[in-house]
Amino acid sequence: MQFPRLDHVGVVVDDLDAAATFFLDLGFELEGGGLVEGEWVDEVVGLDGIRAEIVMVRTPDGGGKLELIKFHAPADNESAHPLPANRLGFRHIALAVGDLDATVDGLRDRDFDTVGEIREYEDTYRLCYIRGPEGLIVELTEQITSEGTS
Repeated sequence: MQFPRLDHVGVVVDDLDAAATFFLDLGFELEGGGLVEGEWVDEVVGLDGIRAEIVMVRTPDGGGKLELIKFHAPADNESAHPLPANRLGFRHIALAVGDLDATVDGLRDRDFDTVGEIREYEDTYRLCYIRGPEGLIVELTEQITSEGTS
């Protein structure tokens, strides 16, 4: 069996524009989007009467994609819950950035902040969690170049 290739990760949001802007501000590129509805998507997802809007964004190197999804129908009657990082299930994605401080400063200028602190891990990475729109958690990592190595 051939090893599968990760195609994309789906993220359900209520404010599609805010979520798309957040990821575009992080350096993702817009790939496309549109409305999905009809029997075919109902059968894939296992819900009836789906009408959803999607926006696909990708990393500049093309190696990662996110499908941002706003379900117009059927409606979800609960609002987003900013869950803690230890809650079971998919909890965050990690993005490698070139300048962690500049990235965090730019996000703070747009009223997004770290969940905890920026910390160093074993002289290898500096990292932090950022809380994005609707409670989404994005881990930002910056590789540290050790002295004497390049």
